[in-house]
Amino acid sequence: MATASNGYAVTRNSAPDHEVVVIGAGPGGIAAGVKLKRAGVTDFVILERSGEVGGSWHENHYPGLEVDIPSIAYQYSFARNAGWSRLFAPGAEVKRYHVEVAQRFGLYPHLRFHTSVVSEEWDEADHHWNLHLAGGGVVTARFVISAVGAFISPKQDPGIPGLDDYQGKIQRPSDWDEDYDLTGKRVAIIGTGASSVQITPSIADEVGSLTVFQRTPVWCVPKPNPRIPRAVRLALRTPGLQAGVHGAALVVVDGLLRVMSNAPMSVVRPAMRAVDSTAIRGYRGLLRLMVRDPATRAALTPDYGPIAKRPTANTGYLLAFNRDNVELVTAPIERFTDNGIRTTDHVHREFDMVVLATGYHVFSDPETYTPGMVVGRNGIDLGKFYTEHGLQAYQSVSLPSLPNRWTLVGPYSWSGSGWHAFVEMTADHAVRAISEARRRGATFVAIRQEIHDAYHERIYRHGEAMRYYLAELNAHVPTYYRNSQGDSTYIRPTGFFAARHAHRRFPFSDYEFDALRPVGR
Repeated sequence: MATASNGYAVTRNSAPDHEVVVIGAGPGGIAAGVKLKRAGVTDFVILERSGEVGGSWHENHYPGLEVDIPSIAYQYSFARNAGWSRLFAPGAEVKRYHVEVAQRFGLYPHLRFHTSVVSEEWDEADHHWNLHLAGGGVVTARFVISAVGAFISPKQDPGIPGLDDYQGKIQRPSDWDEDYDLTGKRVAIIGTGASSVQITPSIADEVGSLTVFQRTPVWCVPKPNPRIPRAVRLALRTPGLQAGVHGAALVVVDGLLRVMSNAPMSVVRPAMRAVDSTAIRGYRGLLRLMVRDPATRAALTPDYGPIAKRPTANTGYLLAFNRDNVELVTAPIERFTDNGIRTTDHVHREFDMVVLATGYHVFSDPETYTPGMVVGRNGIDLGKFYTEHGLQAYQSVSLPSLPNRWTLVGPYSWSGSGWHAFVEMTADHAVRAISEARRRGATFVAIRQEIHDAYHERIYRHGEAMRYYLAELNAHVPTYYRNSQGDSTYIRPTGFFAARHAHRRFPFSDYEFDALRPVGR
């Protein structure tokens, strides 16, 4: 038996099935595939649990679906689209964009659809990952890029008793039945997040009645969504124009994040309190303009800051509550019945259809990483590690205990940009490390423990202001920006441009590289 220089026993040296496996074919997986091809890596496969690329944009096709940031900020830098139909593109158009990009860059030969990875296990002897698939079977990979995205999976159980008793139609934003006729139906929507804000005004004039069950009022500002004139679409073809407009917006967001993460807390605390108070007063004024009924206006008024939960934008949402057939209910739900919903005030309402707009399991929650999902060096279990030590990763992508593996949407990763911009830079990081390993002939790449620890200490320190905002000032509001450990691991507090530079220019000395020795030598 031979031994590698890092101390791992070598028993076989069998070649893995693929040099690189990418898990997920959403925006991150597409970015990773394009970056791998550009780096000259041809032996890679993208495993996707559904039947098409696009991630959430393939799975979600509910009424009213559209992007919530301007379309030119919701695309890859290597595949800018001057042909968006609207300022905020509809969901079907965004899905087509991802399909076209995957086709244009030749990713389909590398794709395996309807292939779900249920667990990942590091093989210390052979320096590769064993990826266990749903239904049986194992795929092995020298390197793994996890591109499963921010919204890992929809919450199937809303936590309300009696769901199985309900005999009517259940709809979920991630699995919408478009063949179901809504005409004249009595419909309930549970939840007031981003999908509910889009669905509510889209179906209000079609259904007989619509009841929105609200636990927490959402910030929702008007969002004019005009068609983009042909002249503007032609202008957007000008080289550098879209990049310049998007970059200018990022400068503003980046500046705010950097100021917040570097300012003394003696300044941050009163400033945040003042901003929240002013914003809430301003929103009350907006509600007076848009919602007629005083009681409904009061119920729709948040008592928390505008970025404590994901803010939304939709012109029709608030206006929908002026309709005679739309009701807002704030009494907590007690349970489902066979034909409706009963609330804790003992009112029972009958419904033909219930929409469960109750959210997703997200990457920033430790509970998302269940025991056995990812097992690395020396049997370290990622789920147990995150539960005991909190979410952390070097530059949001890499852990010492998980060699040869990078996560595109990891702890402290979102930096205020559109999703495409930041998964591009995390993909750059992974592919840069893999390329250096190939250049050195290395079969083992792991971030050094001391480098990881110093990075996590620094990023945690910079996150103090955000933790104050989410876990103290707005501690009363449920939000996925704050996880169950009271940390704000969703947001990278140091800003977009610093993150991009770090991902593209990290020192190779931050990593440990090693190679297997052939058996018998």
